[in-house]
Amino acid sequence: MSESPNGFGISVKLQENLCLLGQSEVFEDGSALLEKLLGLNMSAKQIQRVSESYGALIEEKEQNSIANEEGLKAEKEKPLTYVMVDGSMIFTREDGWKEIKVGRIFSAESIVKVQEKRKEITESLYVCHIGKHTDFLDKINNHVECYLNKVCIGDGAKWIWNWADDIYPNMVQILDLFHALEKLSEYAKAQYPDIIQKNKWIETQKEFLLTDKVATVIKTVSETIPKTTEAKKTQEALVSYYTNNQTRMLYGTYKEKGYCLGSGAIESAHRNVVQQRLKLSGQRWSLNGAQQIVNLRAYHKSNRWDEVVELIKMAA
Repeated sequence: MSESPNGFGISVKLQENLCLLGQSEVFEDGSALLEKLLGLNMSAKQIQRVSESYGALIEEKEQNSIANEEGLKAEKEKPLTYVMVDGSMIFTREDGWKEIKVGRIFSAESIVKVQEKRKEITESLYVCHIGKHTDFLDKINNHVECYLNKVCIGDGAKWIWNWADDIYPNMVQILDLFHALEKLSEYAKAQYPDIIQKNKWIETQKEFLLTDKVATVIKTVSETIPKTTEAKKTQEALVSYYTNNQTRMLYGTYKEKGYCLGSGAIESAHRNVVQQRLKLSGQRWSLNGAQQIVNLRAYHKSNRWDEVVELIKMAA
């Protein structure tokens, strides 16, 4: 057993295992697993202390990398790199529900077909941040600056497009097709109570969208007289949404180039990286604790665990 400067007094390997448990399991469950599988009596609080300590070191590592502009020095010229960012909520002690922003970065080469209608992404880099979106974007920039050919797929949040416009004007921007169709469906549901008529209308407009004719859809919706107050409300929302994102809705062109059209990958990241650990029933996190645990989890899911082990060795 080696003494740790953090005062843990346990071996490097055990510290690594505690971090693995801390990022994957509720601390109490991790403690029970250790006792059942290895006969080790390690409290939930000890697992939490060790995990949060190295989660904090990851944060320090990331901030140092940003300060030293290490992302600019890397050479990663892959054919095409997808950058997806989005936010979801976790419950905190200090501020109640708080947004945690997640970024997922992956290459087109990592998308593999596993079934006739199913693909998987074999390798991704995840970035998570609780706090200002500007600080989150600093983290993202540090990892994507080096890629030459980038595609950003988003749900229409203005801060995402502003970031892309300001920092990466040559990056392809795509409005998530599923969000676009969802807005279309909301309007159709309010305007056409007959299901057959509604579905037929949606399919017609979808064909226009998939052949780069979003202007036709905007014109069609704008010139239709709304039948109800709700229809008028959803009509205005749809026209505004499509108009603001018209240049990001060239789905026929994107499909021809082989680009992804949906943001399902980032929604999956929220479930897999954040919610399965930080959004369980009854959980209330401190802001620092949540950031530290999600840092560990992001490194684990990004296949960067060797960097965590290196941090542990350096501290031992």
